[in-house]
Amino acid sequence: MAQEPAEAAAPLTQTPLEIRSQQVVGVINGSVAPEDVFSDSFLAAIPAAQLKGLSASLTAQFGAAVEVSLLAPREGTRAALEIRFERGLAKGGIAIDPAADNRVTELVFNTVDSLAIEGDTPEQIAADLSALPGSVNAWFAPLDGGTPAISIGADTPLALGSTFKLYVLAALAEDVKAGKRRWGDVVPLTQKSYPSGKLQDWPAGAPLTLHTLASVMISISDNTATDQLIKEVGEDRILKLMADSGHANPGANNPFLNTRALFQLKGGDAARLSAYQAGDAEARSAILATLDTQPVTLQEVNAAFAAGPKAIDVEWFASPADLAKLFAHMRETADPEAFEIMAINPSATPAIVNAWDYIGFKGGSEPGVLNLTWLLRDKAGAWHVLTLGWNNPAASVDQGAFEAIAQRILLLPR
Repeated sequence: MAQEPAEAAAPLTQTPLEIRSQQVVGVINGSVAPEDVFSDSFLAAIPAAQLKGLSASLTAQFGAAVEVSLLAPREGTRAALEIRFERGLAKGGIAIDPAADNRVTELVFNTVDSLAIEGDTPEQIAADLSALPGSVNAWFAPLDGGTPAISIGADTPLALGSTFKLYVLAALAEDVKAGKRRWGDVVPLTQKSYPSGKLQDWPAGAPLTLHTLASVMISISDNTATDQLIKEVGEDRILKLMADSGHANPGANNPFLNTRALFQLKGGDAARLSAYQAGDAEARSAILATLDTQPVTLQEVNAAFAAGPKAIDVEWFASPADLAKLFAHMRETADPEAFEIMAINPSATPAIVNAWDYIGFKGGSEPGVLNLTWLLRDKAGAWHVLTLGWNNPAASVDQGAFEAIAQRILLLPR
């Protein structure tokens, strides 16, 4: 007897949850309009323009969204969701509302982890760095002076943004190790700057330990804490630390600015700014002395940063070689607690944290200025430094794209 042909398997029907999760991939990549996927209540809380901005930030840092790699369960109205990007994996959750045409009412990414790029090389990364507009420097090498994996403009100084705060920390930590200060020393809060940070909102005279000031200066880049520490440690002391650590041109940072003065110069009187730019160290110090009695205003802060890059030659400067020498110097002269402070905010995804035994970080930015600097110890106990700088006086720089390159470096096989 002839065998009856087997019936063809019925095609699997996608559930509404699957359909919407795949549409989220399209939204992230910009090929699907948020209005076609998300509920009115969701868009009222997070407007479409904001969603597009968040998506652009994700794709700049992690590449295009590739696929839904996990949806569990695939049926119902709520599920755990993972979306794989070219260089990352986003983990979170999604919910839909059947009463609203199964539109997405919740979308949360709890983590976005970096993924190593198969076949990525230091040479390709260096080429991508060199292709960025403006000026770039980079150094990724063993701290003991071994052969660098990446070296671009190693002796070229660029504006640092808040990465300069490492020099403040180093001077303080050296004084602590020498017994001149203690981390537990308490000082009254007398300085006031503006964010980043929180201490600008604290009452004048609030008692704070040097450890607290240093911790918030590094971990959340608190500008008021920074200015307080500059006052306590002394500008000349920090400049001496720069010279002692091997900085090639500490005079480029003389006089040593605090954050309040930077805001006042860039956001205040244009003639004063021009005179500061044209002056020598003595003339600049005289200008700063006139600012000491004037509180910084929010108007000055906004004017300093509201219209793209402005006077990025009024800044703090160091080269990758300078920063590598700073870390080597700190390993010899700084109290060990400084490295614990640097590790509070490692600015690293879980995959990067798992790849290293220790990660200390400080970065800095303003329009046209970006620096990312890490001190690292690998699983074998060897120390490394990664520092990347990018300056462009003509346009703001893309922090997400720069961080993505940094993450590729931190995930390179060693």
